[in-house]
Amino acid sequence: MNKTGSQTDVSRRHFIKSTSLVAAGAAVAPYVITSHAADDLPIKVGLIGCGGRGKGASENVLEADKNVKIIAVADVFEERAKGAASQFKVDPANCFSGFDAYKKLLAVADVNYVILATPPGFRPIHFSAAIEAGKNVFMEKPVAVDGPGIRMVIAGGALAAEKNLKVVAGTQRRHQAPYLEAIKRIHDGAIGDVVAMRAYWNQGQIWYNPWNDKVSDMENMLRNWYHYTWLCGDHIVEQHLHNIDVCNWVMNDHPVKAYGMGGRQIPYSFYNAKGHIWDHFAVEFEYKSGARMYSQCRQTSNCADNVSEAVDGTKGRSNPGGSIQVTGGSNWNFEGKSRNPYVQEHMDLIAAIRQDAKINEAVQVAHSTLTAIMGRESAYTGKTVTWEEALNSKMSLAPAKYEMGDMPPVEIAMPGKHKFE
Repeated sequence: MNKTGSQTDVSRRHFIKSTSLVAAGAAVAPYVITSHAADDLPIKVGLIGCGGRGKGASENVLEADKNVKIIAVADVFEERAKGAASQFKVDPANCFSGFDAYKKLLAVADVNYVILATPPGFRPIHFSAAIEAGKNVFMEKPVAVDGPGIRMVIAGGALAAEKNLKVVAGTQRRHQAPYLEAIKRIHDGAIGDVVAMRAYWNQGQIWYNPWNDKVSDMENMLRNWYHYTWLCGDHIVEQHLHNIDVCNWVMNDHPVKAYGMGGRQIPYSFYNAKGHIWDHFAVEFEYKSGARMYSQCRQTSNCADNVSEAVDGTKGRSNPGGSIQVTGGSNWNFEGKSRNPYVQEHMDLIAAIRQDAKINEAVQVAHSTLTAIMGRESAYTGKTVTWEEALNSKMSLAPAKYEMGDMPPVEIAMPGKHKFE
């Protein structure tokens, strides 16, 4: 039994004894694209972070399997925690709020599946605590905003492996049938050696909340978290990570350096809001093979949108979302069935828990998050940033303390002046 007294391990041992699906020596696929392996292990979910994505992920896990129940919720804001508790019919005794709400939720013994959906700046702390508490984890991307956070997640992933806990990240393309099939074909050599990739997340203006002088700086930032790098990582990390992750997946590797640029074209005063993230980036990432990933992301209205990836090889090219064009050969387009990937990722995690199959996405999502952080810091500084510099950076973006109150002023990063330590 794990440290919190959870029944997960006991139920798992019972399942192993009662089914032939986990026969000795059975091969384990990276993702289990099956439905129910056994209905005798109820999935009892604790939700940490009750905003839109957290409630959305909770609806997805409920759709993924009939034997799932949300039994505990936690959020820094009481009204959000209570709102989620009401929506999912959670016992009021298991509804927690405040900066330490996650600790109280993780102490609920019956929780065997935790959803981490707070702003990304909190993810390393919450992930480490969840693994220490012996919980299986679904965590939204990105998983950190700085190097120290990335190192925490990697360490947490190693501890999860030691404890035989299951970890899935919200990079849902890795659970999406067209991507799985196309990238398998790329790995099998369908387009030859990869020489270049293009990754885009160009979209319109994001949501914002005007500053409220009646509440503290900290509360304002938390309610407008997307606009602060210490909370979201900037949009190259928070959103564009999806496309960056696909490129790392194609390469089965991470880049060794980044050289980028970007800025803030539209001032915050235009929106009557505050914040300090940029609204556009363009970064060239180099892999050790010499292949390049050319990355763009933008959040500006009334412009051409583009959310996609493309791969060029020595024998052809691919849209890794489901098509391959071979020079002088046969083309391929995905024609199979694909479930909603936001639901499929939870199906895969649940199946792995019940089958005691290995699934641990902590390192791969940490590497993709660090790739985006490396790109951000290259653009912020106007200089090349290497993988080692990003991974070993001691620059923490976390505040000195987590409490409602004043916060130091923030400035928009200026290339040539911004320092990356």
